[in-house]
Amino acid sequence: MAIESINPYTGQRLRRFPTFSWAKTERILAQAHGAAASWRTTSFAERATVLRRAAELLREREDELAHLMATEMGKPLRDGRAEAQKCAACCDYYATHAEGFLADEVVKTDAGRSFISHAPLGVVLAVMPWNFPLWQVVRFAAPALMAGNVGLLKHAANVPQCALALEQIFHDAGLPPAAFRTLLIETEPVEKLIADDRVRAVTLTGSERAGIAVGTAAGRAIKKTVLELGGSDPFIVLASADLPLAAKTAAQARMINAGQSCIAAKRFIVEKSVQPEFVRLLKGHLETLRYGDPLADTTDYGPLARPDLADELSRQVADSVAQGARVALAGGQPRPGTAQFAPVILTNVKKGQRAYAEEFFGPVALVLTARDAAHAVQLANDSPFGLGAAVWTREAAQGEAMARELDCGAVFVNGMVKSMPELPFGGVKKSGYGRELSYLGIREFVNQKSIWIAKAAQPAPTKTE
Repeated sequence: MAIESINPYTGQRLRRFPTFSWAKTERILAQAHGAAASWRTTSFAERATVLRRAAELLREREDELAHLMATEMGKPLRDGRAEAQKCAACCDYYATHAEGFLADEVVKTDAGRSFISHAPLGVVLAVMPWNFPLWQVVRFAAPALMAGNVGLLKHAANVPQCALALEQIFHDAGLPPAAFRTLLIETEPVEKLIADDRVRAVTLTGSERAGIAVGTAAGRAIKKTVLELGGSDPFIVLASADLPLAAKTAAQARMINAGQSCIAAKRFIVEKSVQPEFVRLLKGHLETLRYGDPLADTTDYGPLARPDLADELSRQVADSVAQGARVALAGGQPRPGTAQFAPVILTNVKKGQRAYAEEFFGPVALVLTARDAAHAVQLANDSPFGLGAAVWTREAAQGEAMARELDCGAVFVNGMVKSMPELPFGGVKKSGYGRELSYLGIREFVNQKSIWIAKAAQPAPTKTE
């Protein structure tokens, strides 16, 4: 068996890596388990030195990393550079804040002293996707390493060079080599790793199907998991919105990473009175975007990461149209078997269509009609997913009130949904559970230990004559 790196724009095979045997995988696990025992004893200052150096290397190597992302999964160069910069900022953030986030929390009880401590768990296994091949990893690794854990990375099979480049950055930054390793393995050994007692926790970013598999395996092993799964994020536009700005942002939000993002806006729920104008504006913005070679700085969006992903997206669009959706912008796949996919807008999206219920992981904008704000919230919540959402209105109080009603992990009012180190990231329903980033993210993989210490005994009174 081999793991192959294939350029989705040219179809050219770039590199071929033999998969690790179980014996090699188990040997790396044993080394990681050993490294966990020593890394947990390091100070926050020592860990921060490594993370800050990793941040420097991410910035120094951003062109090289952007080139790898462009050739392995089709991300345009400027987006790849931005991803490397975002990873660097995340490393710096946790280097600065981890000690405070994990400081003992004093709790008043009947004890002389009682508090909650936060101790590292040990080896954390990360199963990561290809769409943000550096960011998805760093947002787990930076807090996990700063908490005193070590990491094993099972990355997506189509981005092995990105995985190895990130491993090299952590090693060059001074992290003990066994404390972060990339496992070039297929899916099958993952369950065996999860079952091993030396793996103490698992984090997955991926599909609902992958979440079920990892969650089931971890449940059998009674093991902590964080699952960040799919999303079909609503982008609500009310009649009171700044329509030109909303439409411009909608185009950007739908085309993040060629539409291949869990938190890309996917369902555009628009109040009826402004829907025709919104669709007109959105179509105009999407039509100006330039498809091309991800290695060209003039490219706005590149291919999908694999031809089979474009094939499936084409089937979803065709089935939805057959079920009653209407095409307002006809883009799509020029021919089956190619990874190229131009933006599509579908209107008249209603219950019973694939477009209403499923995640469309690519540049397809799904437009739903809302009677009013209350109906918009109802449509937004009528989804198996609950990752992010956006609300557009000039009425700030209304926007906040709607944000509180939306059943999801994050809501951005008059802005594009994004992830950042300062705010927790994750979802509800079939978008998963647990949180990454912020102080909540670093506390997912620690033992929150209660410590109770009795009051000091008072000396017995001395007997007087």
